[in-house]
Amino acid sequence: MRLPRPAPGTGKWWAVGVIGCGLAVIAIVWIALASNAGRITSTTVSYQVVDNRSVVVDFDVTVEPGTALVCEIRAMAANFAVVGSVEVPVPASTELTTSHEATVRTASLAVTGIVYGCRRAP
Repeated sequence: MRLPRPAPGTGKWWAVGVIGCGLAVIAIVWIALASNAGRITSTTVSYQVVDNRSVVVDFDVTVEPGTALVCEIRAMAANFAVVGSVEVPVPASTELTTSHEATVRTASLAVTGIVYGCRRAP
């Protein structure tokens, strides 16, 4: 099946449109990649309620290699109240993703432990 030909004199506008769409796609990809550069991602891998006074949290951190961080780890009660919190220094590494463990002392029984967030170390 043959495709219809554009009307005479409109070929250059088709070319301009195709080139414009290509440049727009390139710009969108560039912006998407640039917005993720230097982003810090933390993930709670697991937690273990040790007793009424402590929780152990295993977590992964993904950040640009060579960046030192401080991560806040929280222990939460059944009513979502924070019953313990600790700031854990994460040293700079040559790896993109690193695994860590933190023990959080609690004021009362916790039912979960989470990574609340990480920030660049001062």
